[in-house]
Amino acid sequence: MSDREGLKAELKILSARATQAKMDLHDLSEELPVNWPSIMSVARKAHDAFAELDRKRRELKQLEKS
Repeated sequence: MSDREGLKAELKILSARATQAKMDLHDLSEELPVNWPSIMSVARKAHDAFAELDRKRRELKQLEKS
């Protein structure tokens, strides 16, 4: 498998992970004020998932330019 194909496969996984993190954050927001102490940890997971997805998208874009 090429680097490009590997990155695309990884992006699929990261995208699914980011979508799940977004849904977890959304679900938490609907339940508030129940479970309010978990806001920071759920938000951190969503932030980290989207940050990693963004890094990999930029990496793929750079690879495709080469």
